[in-house]
Amino acid sequence: MSPRKLRAFLAATALLAVGVACDAPEPSDAPDPLSLAQRIADARIVELTHPVSEETLVWPTSAPFTFETTFEGWTEEGFYYFSRNFAGPEHGGTHLDAPIHFAEGRWTTDQIPLDRLIGPAVVVDVSQEAAADPNYRMTVGDLEGWEAVHGRIPDGAILFVFTDRSRLWPDAEAYMGTAETGEEAIPELSFPGIHPEAAEWIVENRQVAVVGIDTPSLDHGPSTDFRTHVILNEANIPGLENVANLEELPATGAVVFALPLLLEGGSGGPVRIVALVE
Repeated sequence: MSPRKLRAFLAATALLAVGVACDAPEPSDAPDPLSLAQRIADARIVELTHPVSEETLVWPTSAPFTFETTFEGWTEEGFYYFSRNFAGPEHGGTHLDAPIHFAEGRWTTDQIPLDRLIGPAVVVDVSQEAAADPNYRMTVGDLEGWEAVHGRIPDGAILFVFTDRSRLWPDAEAYMGTAETGEEAIPELSFPGIHPEAAEWIVENRQVAVVGIDTPSLDHGPSTDFRTHVILNEANIPGLENVANLEELPATGAVVFALPLLLEGGSGGPVRIVALVE
């Protein structure tokens, strides 16, 4: 379902719920909200997010997620109550990189248009290559090979790179290449990513809305210049990192919702990603 159709469905459903009458005629090409609702109800929902806990993996130089229970138990008034405070990095666990993360003057988290965060999923499978090379980077050839089989990557697509790395979560040493923290851990990082030439191809040849991957970074572990981040972010293309369960999505055909916390001025933030598979 396209973002336009989804918005139409939500608007129509809201109008039906409150019983709003309108004298203006309905557009002849307006989707049937009940039909769309049934399609959504019939779809399989796939969770693409790792849960946030004190075991959630973060970048070695970032503070971990922490939780503080403020109250748990029965109140004097006789009802049960439970509440916590939490703190954590913008770039920890399954999260979004806003374009400003690596490109001055580009969108912050709250400035990314919603229609960029909802769209058709494309899944490029490089799991075999990543199994042979833990620092493999998706290439232009991988993208062209995908299109040779599945057709042109559609405009507005949320493009995922599937390396099969999420099966190692949350074992830091296996998933990230090191369980160490701090600056000294950075040279030890080892995981797949996206080649800068592939990022340039995406920017120059396709109208992709978001690029995501099931590793800690769009750039592979040994990167020191983060060129893939820079190329995509300069084009106002957000990133999704530490994505889970991509093996459950088809190469094409799913619809993805990737909605981060609406952090004003943010460089990114934790995100809940779900997919509808028809």
